[in-house]
Amino acid sequence: MNSHNSIEKKDSVKLKAWSPFLFFDYRILWLSGVTAMVTMNLRMIVTGVWLYEKTGLGATLAYLGLIELAVRIPGNIYGGVFADRLDRKKLIALTQLSSFIFIGGMTIFETLGALEIWHVYIATGILSATSIFSNPSRSALTARVVPRNVLTHAVAMNSITMQVGTIITPFVFYITSFAWKDDINESLLLSFWINTLFALFSVVFPLFIRESGKALNISGDENTVVNIHKNIIQGFKYVINHPILPGLYILDIGVTVVSYYRELFPIFAKQLYSSGRSAVAVLTAFNAVGAIVGSLLVMNTYKVKKKGIIVLYATLAYAFLLILFGFSTSIWIGVFALIGLGAADAIGMTMRQTVVQLTTPDNMRGRATAAHSLAAMSANGFGKWEVGIMSDAIGAGNTMVLGGVISIIVVLVIWYVLSGVRQYEYIESDQI
Repeated sequence: MNSHNSIEKKDSVKLKAWSPFLFFDYRILWLSGVTAMVTMNLRMIVTGVWLYEKTGLGATLAYLGLIELAVRIPGNIYGGVFADRLDRKKLIALTQLSSFIFIGGMTIFETLGALEIWHVYIATGILSATSIFSNPSRSALTARVVPRNVLTHAVAMNSITMQVGTIITPFVFYITSFAWKDDINESLLLSFWINTLFALFSVVFPLFIRESGKALNISGDENTVVNIHKNIIQGFKYVINHPILPGLYILDIGVTVVSYYRELFPIFAKQLYSSGRSAVAVLTAFNAVGAIVGSLLVMNTYKVKKKGIIVLYATLAYAFLLILFGFSTSIWIGVFALIGLGAADAIGMTMRQTVVQLTTPDNMRGRATAAHSLAAMSANGFGKWEVGIMSDAIGAGNTMVLGGVISIIVVLVIWYVLSGVRQYEYIESDQI
């Protein structure tokens, strides 16, 4: 029996922001997501600060983007296939186990005073591959643990999950890295150990989900290793021939490549505000606050038919806020811009993910989600490299302004050339 059948049919419950939490399996999936996001975000902050303090070069962080890109492409492709063929719960747990092992390895090296830059690069590459490998399973499982008309709220809550992790993370980093110390240049060792502990928690939660982790309607020949590449080709054909998805993915790529900033806060803290770790924590936390606001706002769009228009307007607002962020010289103006950026990005991302799931059958959902992740995460990798290099060349502020201008152009092109995004309509019931 599906977990969402546990609510009696005779009860008509009006949709609320917390409606997904009425379902046990969703609650467990949410807890799994929180611990996974704290694990990943804390790793990125700790290793980013560690690398930047070692070298003082934005290029050092830019190279992380290239490493992530190289491993995320195959990770996305095969992650989508395996999400449609194997148990999604076990895949999530196994990928989080790799986080525990490799973050724990970096922690031990740092404890021994033996951690090197190449250690961080190798761990980043492996963990970027495994984390992206699990994303299609996590997204596809969401559509199984809640009813269809609760899906937008569940996807929005997943976005909030990401941001809760992002808000918790800088405070954990602040407390463990220097708040209690006399010298902020001391070791990040405690941060590494706390990161390892969160990684351990993230392994356990997926195993408590009661809903089956296997995709529906899988034929026998599709579920064999021999046909993996055939399944990959089928997935690409499905996405390419879809009337809406290509436009959504191109929009995400075109904007993110020229504007990625989230893992580069050490650069912005130094170049825009002449600050360090404390500014990194503040910028990261308030950007996540904005994303939570955006995720809550998108829950109120279930009666808006034109879902594609929501994506386009949110992305256009994101582009203008990039320009404001680039021009900011006060950290509080930067914080205001980052709250808006987080909100606009969350609205666009949530609606893109919802459209993917609403327009895709369950036995293709892992691959369609993987294609979305491939577009987003590959763009993140290119974007981290581009913004890091450009920040060294023309300054971080100028890089954001240029990215905002290019993003406006991209939105207008998608709006008028790929009309499937603009024309897509779907309206949800407001009752569970």
